[in-house]
Amino acid sequence: MTDANSLTAAVGEPSPITRIERDTLASMADTSGYYWLGLLGAVSLTALGGWALSQMLREGLGITGLNGTVMWGSLITSFVFFIGVSHSGTLVSAILFFTRSPLRAAVGRSAEAMTVIAILTAGVYPVIHLGRAWLAFFLLPYPNQRGLWPNVRSPLEWDVFAVCSYVTVSALFLYMGMLPDFALLSRRVRGWRRPLYRILSLGFSGTDGEWGLFEKAYPIFAAVVIPLAVSVHSVVSWDFAMTLSPGWHSAIFPPYFVAGAIFSGVAMAILLLGGLRRGYKLEHYIKPEHFDLLAKLMLSMSLVMTFVYATEFFMAFYRGSAAESEVFRWRATGTYAPVFWLVVLCNSVAPLAIFWRRVRRSLATLVVLSVLVTIGMWFERFMFIVTTLAHGYDSYAWRNYTPTPREVCICLGGFGMFVTLFLLFIKILPSMSIAETMQGEHAAGATTRGDPAHGHEVTRAT
Repeated sequence: MTDANSLTAAVGEPSPITRIERDTLASMADTSGYYWLGLLGAVSLTALGGWALSQMLREGLGITGLNGTVMWGSLITSFVFFIGVSHSGTLVSAILFFTRSPLRAAVGRSAEAMTVIAILTAGVYPVIHLGRAWLAFFLLPYPNQRGLWPNVRSPLEWDVFAVCSYVTVSALFLYMGMLPDFALLSRRVRGWRRPLYRILSLGFSGTDGEWGLFEKAYPIFAAVVIPLAVSVHSVVSWDFAMTLSPGWHSAIFPPYFVAGAIFSGVAMAILLLGGLRRGYKLEHYIKPEHFDLLAKLMLSMSLVMTFVYATEFFMAFYRGSAAESEVFRWRATGTYAPVFWLVVLCNSVAPLAIFWRRVRRSLATLVVLSVLVTIGMWFERFMFIVTTLAHGYDSYAWRNYTPTPREVCICLGGFGMFVTLFLLFIKILPSMSIAETMQGEHAAGATTRGDPAHGHEVTRAT
């Protein structure tokens, strides 16, 4: 899995090497027990989800708690949740790039990786929910002899185009940012990694012409990512807003979903960066200022979400629709009332502690708050999906829904898959931008120009 000897040899070589390179390579070579314990737990959770999925493929969706009234449940909840998590990473990274924030070098790479991994995880759930996952290719528009084409007027089909376009652009944005790092790593490491990084670097050597093209192309991807992130999650919200169901048919859903995406994504970023900082001794690069900034952003999104919750309730009763007001009343007082108040506690009340500077500067406290927000946002998606379906127009059709154990295992398997892919990413690829970190310290007068023979030419200061 990890070629620790080759990386350690590279780190310990007698030639001059900067602290940035040494620390980054050391984090990739680290084989501590905590890493393997985390990877084992994540793989085990993924395997549990895979076992439950195999049961579903053999027996069908009947093993879930779904019924004729509530046809969407925890699987679609997890899809919407991971789509939300994915949209924050690349969006924040692109905004930090355009603002020339010095915080981006440490935060951007992990956030971009989180985006790609989360959206890949999210894409698994709709395929699972089809029941016949082997027929998922019918969602794609391709010429066929039967003349069958997807219904492009369906919001569910819009998701296919939105998710595919977003994962493509986000992956290219992540890959392009790593080109200078691949060129540097191809000179530093040994073993099987060297030819891999050499191929991925596409021959990038850091000449003035190459840097000129890089600095022209990279802002284009960053500029495309920002509106794309907003539009894609707006499209996901239309899956619900385009219906006439009470509780869903609302013009506030697109901005509501975008704010929720940033909210959950920032919470997940704090968790991942906190693990990197403590697990790989990157305190010099991932600083308290990073968490202070992310905590303020999370607090801002919490206030926005609280405003949206209040607006939804106000409009439900203000419009005078008996069906809609009944749905919102039932959310707060009915069968799923514990879920509703858990969401309010996790998303609206707990983040208020971030107003205190001591909380923002305490990594342990921020991790606890981020866990609460992550739990709250998953149940928030569950709440508005399930309560609308379970308590619609026709009181005769009202029916509750409870996920089955195997259904819960499939959802947990998605979280295991997400963590597994992220742990593999930070082991094989640099978790922070070496080139940008070097440029930042060079601009601050904190680094020394190195020998081009050792790859420092790829870190030309802008």
